[in-house]
Amino acid sequence: MSSRGLPALHGEGGLSRYLSEIRKFPLLAPEEEYMLAKRWKEHEDPEAARKLVTSHLRLVAKIAMGYRGYGLPVSEIVAEGNVGLMQAVKRFDPERGFRLATYAMWWIRASIQEFILRSWSLVKIGTTSDQKKLFFNLRKAKNKINAIEEGDLTPEHVSKLADQLGVSETELVNMNRRLSAPDSSLNAPLRGDGESEWQDWLADDTIDQETRMADAEEVSERRDLLNAALGELPEREREIIRARRLQDEPATLEELSHRFGVSRERVRQIEVRAFDRLQRSMKSALREKRSAMMNTSVAV
Repeated sequence: MSSRGLPALHGEGGLSRYLSEIRKFPLLAPEEEYMLAKRWKEHEDPEAARKLVTSHLRLVAKIAMGYRGYGLPVSEIVAEGNVGLMQAVKRFDPERGFRLATYAMWWIRASIQEFILRSWSLVKIGTTSDQKKLFFNLRKAKNKINAIEEGDLTPEHVSKLADQLGVSETELVNMNRRLSAPDSSLNAPLRGDGESEWQDWLADDTIDQETRMADAEEVSERRDLLNAALGELPEREREIIRARRLQDEPATLEELSHRFGVSRERVRQIEVRAFDRLQRSMKSALREKRSAMMNTSVAV
């Protein structure tokens, strides 16, 4: 199921036109939705699938708007949401008695959330399920004890939060530093009232067999992307990135300055430049892969 035949959203400037175009697709009555879903499930009728998808594009746009402000183009967020919608249509069983929108919301949100998480921590291939849970829970826990300031936590807060979340103090400090990075806006409120955060919208994280397989595939995908991007870096930049970003115990600037015979500031500059190149290369490869997947799946 692909995006061929669907309205295209090109950048922020095209948002109004895109919203206007998708409003032209009619919403479906329950009986019509049921019959279309039956036609798709039993006969893989592409026209039935197309109508199911297009009638829910407004739902994708509405959900996607809640994820603006995370430093990612709205066109890419909407596109990822549309991927989730198509996956929902592909798997939807009309005999279960609920509407497609109810079922699709989970797939749409999950697709967008995974895209944001990958974009935010693309090179952190060592992220485990426990670390993901800590990533999503730490901000909320900090709010409860009024420890929402940027930068390192106080020793008292570190001790209290580590005990509360069931992790070591070292793990908590490291995760807090990741959340305090410039792209920590993933934890920003969804609305101006400040009461609803991105992690509040996450689906149940109970791990089943399908989720374990998906996680394994995700780790493998990111490892492949990372290795390919690392191969494009000059040797010195590659070694510095490995030493500073991809080791459990990162090397210090002082250690690397001695190894390469340059100043600590020069090592820092090389690291920043290499990390930027690495992210751009991986994001570009990921976008190309997503586009290829959308264009080669079952046609709508």
